[in-house]
Amino acid sequence: MLRIRNAHISYSGPKIIADLAKATAQVAPSARLVFLPVYVLQLVLRWLLAAPRSLKETIRQYLKLFGSRRRSRIPRLYFAGSRDTFGGARVPVVSRCGARRMSMRDFVRSKCPSLLREYRPSRLLFNGHLQTAYGAFGDFSTVDRVVYDRKLIRLVDGGTLSLDFTPPEDERQLPDDTPIIVAFHGLTGGSNEAYVRSIIAPVTAPAHEGGLGYRAVVVNFRGCAGTPVTSEQLYHCGNTDDARQALMYIARRYPRARLIGLGFSLGANVLIRYLAQEGDQSRLVAGCALGCPWDLHSVSYKLSNGAWLDRMYSRTLANNMATLIKNHAHKLAKNPKLSEALPYLLALPSPTLWDFDTYYAFEERGRGDQCSFRSPGDFYRWASSHHVLSDVRVPLLAINADDDPIVRDFPVNVGGNPLVALVVTRGGGHLGWFASEEGGTTFWRRRTRWVKKPVLEWLRAVGEDLAVAFPMGRPLCTKGEFISELGRPELGCKEVEGGGKFSGETLPGIKGVVSGF
Repeated sequence: MLRIRNAHISYSGPKIIADLAKATAQVAPSARLVFLPVYVLQLVLRWLLAAPRSLKETIRQYLKLFGSRRRSRIPRLYFAGSRDTFGGARVPVVSRCGARRMSMRDFVRSKCPSLLREYRPSRLLFNGHLQTAYGAFGDFSTVDRVVYDRKLIRLVDGGTLSLDFTPPEDERQLPDDTPIIVAFHGLTGGSNEAYVRSIIAPVTAPAHEGGLGYRAVVVNFRGCAGTPVTSEQLYHCGNTDDARQALMYIARRYPRARLIGLGFSLGANVLIRYLAQEGDQSRLVAGCALGCPWDLHSVSYKLSNGAWLDRMYSRTLANNMATLIKNHAHKLAKNPKLSEALPYLLALPSPTLWDFDTYYAFEERGRGDQCSFRSPGDFYRWASSHHVLSDVRVPLLAINADDDPIVRDFPVNVGGNPLVALVVTRGGGHLGWFASEEGGTTFWRRRTRWVKKPVLEWLRAVGEDLAVAFPMGRPLCTKGEFISELGRPELGCKEVEGGGKFSGETLPGIKGVVSGF
C-alpha cells in the first residue's frame, strides 16, 4: 500500500521540482519503484515547465476532451439535416387524435427513451475486443430460451431456406394481425445464435411476462443452422433475393400482419439493401439494423491489411465462410461460374475477407449489371449498404458501437434520408453491448445486453404506433406450385417437407465455425 502521509508538497515558486522529487523519494520505496531514479522525474517536470504555452494548451485541451469522453456515455444520435431532406418525408403515426406525421428525430426521441440515457459497458468487458469475444465464446445456453417451429421452403433455383417461427402455433394462438419480426442473422449464424435469441425471446414473450407478445421468424440462409444445401450456390452479403422470397412466403401465410425487419451484422446489410431496392414496394413496414458493416470494401480491406489483431478478425470471419463452402464443395463444384474461383479459394491455407471478393465476384457473374466486376474490391463496393441509404422509404433505426473492432466507418449523414436514424454507442463491440446488472461483486454480476431495451422500444413503436396502409409490397401470385410476385417470374418459393419444433439453444452450429458474428 502506498504511504505518502509524511510527504509535504509545496506548490509555491520554483521549489515545485525539489518538493515533488522529495515526495517521489518517499513514495517510491513503499511502491517498490527503486528502479525509477528521482532525476527522471526532475527532467520530465523541467521539460513540462519549459514547454511552449501552445503545447501546454494542447495537452490541456486533450485531457479535457478525454475526460469528457469518459464521462459521457449517452449514445450519439444522427439524423438527416434540413438541407438533406427530400420530399419532406416524415413518419406516419397513429394517435388518439388521428393520424399525424412526426419527424424521425421526434419519433425516436419520444418512442425510444433509453437511447437518451447512458450505456455503461460491463467493467470486465471494458473495450470492443472483450465485448466481441464474450459474445462469441460466452455461455448463453441457459438464457433467452426460444422454441422454434421450422418450415422449409424450396426456391425456384432449387435452393432451400429454413424459416424458424416462434411461438409455435400449437403452443400459443395469436391473432392473424399480430406484428411479425423477421430476423436476418449474421455471417454463418442462424436462429440459434445468442444475439438473435436475446431479442427474439422478449419480443415473443407474452405481454403479462414483460414481452411484446409478437410473432417472430428467423430466416436462415442456405447452409446455415442446419439448412440443407440443395442448389449450386450459397448466399452472400449482397444477395437480397433469398430474403425477398422468404418475405413472399411469410406475407402469403399471414396477409394481415405487419412485417418488421431486424438484421444483425451481415443480415443488417442484406436488410438495408432490400429496403433500398424495394423502396415504396417494401413488404417490411420498418427496419432495425444492429452492427451493420456498411462499407464492406473498407471493412474487408482494413481487416485484411491491418495489424495482427485486424488480420485475426479477418481470418476468423473468412474461415467461417470457407468452412461452410468446404462442407458443401461437392454441390458448389457443379456451378460453372465457380469453376475457377472454388479451386482458388480451397487452395488458400488461411484466407482473408479480401480473398472472398474474387470468389463472390465469380458467383455473381451473369446477373445483369453485376457482371462487370473488373478490379479487386468491386464486388464489396457493389454489395455495401451505406451508399443506398437514400433509397430507403420506411423508418429505419441502425445501432453501432464506436469501438466495434470490425466496423470502423459509419454513415453519419444517414444518406440524407429523413426516415433513417443512426445511433452510435460508446462501447459495445460487435453485437455485444453487454452491461452488468446491479448487485453482487464486479466479477459475479450477471451481464445482459443493453441493446435489448432500445430495440424493444423501437419494435413496439413501429409495431403499434406506425400508420400502415395494406397491402404492402407487390401483389402475390401463383406460378405453378410456387408463390411469386407479379413482374418477377424468376423468383418464387413453396413449402416442402421437413423442419419441426426444436429449442434454439440446443441447435448445434456449424462445426469449425466461431459463433457470435
